[in-house]
Amino acid sequence: MNFKQDFKQKLHTQAPTKGVDFEQRALDLFHYQAIHNPVYRIYLQQLGVNPPTIQNFKKIPFLPIEFFKTQAVKTGDFIPETTFLSSGTTQNERSQHFLADLPFYLQNTQLLFENQYGPLTDYLFLALLPSYIEQGNSSLVAMVNFFMQKSGQPKPGFFLYNLEDLIAALDPVQVNGKKVVLFGVTYALLDLADLVQALNYTDLFKNVIIMETGGMKGRRREMIRAELHAQLQTAFEVNAIHSEYGMTELLSQAYSTERGLFTCPSTMQILLRDMNDPFDVNPELKTGGINIIDLANVDSCAFIETKDIGKLYPDNSFEVLGRFDNSDIRGCNLLVS
Repeated sequence: MNFKQDFKQKLHTQAPTKGVDFEQRALDLFHYQAIHNPVYRIYLQQLGVNPPTIQNFKKIPFLPIEFFKTQAVKTGDFIPETTFLSSGTTQNERSQHFLADLPFYLQNTQLLFENQYGPLTDYLFLALLPSYIEQGNSSLVAMVNFFMQKSGQPKPGFFLYNLEDLIAALDPVQVNGKKVVLFGVTYALLDLADLVQALNYTDLFKNVIIMETGGMKGRRREMIRAELHAQLQTAFEVNAIHSEYGMTELLSQAYSTERGLFTCPSTMQILLRDMNDPFDVNPELKTGGINIIDLANVDSCAFIETKDIGKLYPDNSFEVLGRFDNSDIRGCNLLVS
């Protein structure tokens, strides 16, 4: 078994624990990718970094996320089994994430969701993700589609603009006693909220987990998350709005069950960098640019410098506050503050 196969298998059979175990796995993966990922290797050379000298995971350099738009960020030589694309107005603006192992990604999504919410078979999954479906090759759509299949629900739960059909899917006979999760892009959830209030169907949503995935697509005015969640809570008469933090360039997801506070899964860790110095990753920072270590990115690059701005809390939960200026808004990113 080679390094990548062994690393992936251990990631799912022996989940990383926070602290020394996670840090050592990050260092092991860094030293491997510094050799076997040509884009990352050249980037490190341009920075003047000698990989063997990096023995502290907080000293690992992070690859700017823009590289996924212009380069084939691959660890090892492989023909992709599938390629995920970010949303964008043209093909040239879309990030590409080449997957050597689609089942590994899907298994990872299942493990992370079930660690926080319980077995997929307990749920009926519905999805209001029109823009992701229309543009195609979405990692989010692939994940939700897999969840629907694994749940055993009798038919797919994707809806484009047919909001009335989505409401009809919440008929108690179709739900059949299962818990319901509705994954929705922000602007579409707001459209649904307007219709639900107009038709007075709020009773159907009181026990639904509303999972906001971000994205206004210029269709509505931007608003801070607190305002958005308050509006959705009122419309659907639920106690909290949940959120999913993921992106095309990552194979792991973080979830928030309330107040926009995300919990890092076992495969992910957030580090903050100084907003004026991208190379200053400082554990004392409470607010800064979000750097992500995603150990599931075995076949690409596990060390990503995002364009998101975040706040880190003592319990290692985090909040996404917005984005750096002059950054284009990607499909899986959350709202601009």
